[in-house]
Amino acid sequence: SEIMINANLTGMLIMCAMFGFGGSFVSLLISKWMAKRSSGTQIIEQPSTPEERWLMETVADLAKKADIGMPEVGIFPAQQSNAFATGWNKNNALVAVSAGLLHRFDKEEVRAVLAHEIGHVANGDMITLTLIQGVLNTFVMFFARILGSIIDKAVFKNDRGHGIGYFVIVMVLQVVLGIFASMIVMAFSRWREFRADNAGAQLASRGAMIAALQKLQAETNIQAQAQAPNQMPDTLTAFGISSGWKQHASRLFMSHPPLEERIETLRRGL
Repeated sequence: SEIMINANLTGMLIMCAMFGFGGSFVSLLISKWMAKRSSGTQIIEQPSTPEERWLMETVADLAKKADIGMPEVGIFPAQQSNAFATGWNKNNALVAVSAGLLHRFDKEEVRAVLAHEIGHVANGDMITLTLIQGVLNTFVMFFARILGSIIDKAVFKNDRGHGIGYFVIVMVLQVVLGIFASMIVMAFSRWREFRADNAGAQLASRGAMIAALQKLQAETNIQAQAQAPNQMPDTLTAFGISSGWKQHASRLFMSHPPLEERIETLRRGL
């Protein structure tokens, strides 16, 4: 009986891991394709303007400094200032900046933003986030089923298979445990922003990184007052340099630390 229970639990854990990691890794593998499609990013194949040439040369220089392969470089048509990096492999990434950021930021500030994004790639943030998400998905599914089974037997006295109560309990527990899991993912996301800011400061310059964040902060405050919609797709918000002005019920669910905190951390040189 004990061997059967252990076999059932092992089988359930394997099944949960397949679903938990499967979804995360599929998302990672198609992340570049999805990012281009959802943001409208135009990849620069051959630079056609001095601005595009400068952008390609700057990314190439930063990638070499960070010891990663040359990423694809693109521009997406948002008027809000933002940028993102994504990709399943640090030698096969995509770095994109918004048209608004290119128009309003000076070259040193754009370079700092690009350095921040290259920092994400060099730190392997995309794969690490996927692994964390996969582990948490697995445990959410696994423990929802274990607890669902215990509650079903204790409350509904259901010893023969699983009744409707079990499936309702599992669904509710997956939502509740999923909320706690998302808090862990967001905590990691905030931590990696500090690391990417530090990488930006090292690859470009601390002054330029601070100036870029201050400009983002000023723009975010104006957007918040105007209640302007965020032009970055929700699926890419966690990968952007700014999460926009979007209000959160709690810091626990923020993908980025407040900009003033990031600026202060850079000023202290931490």
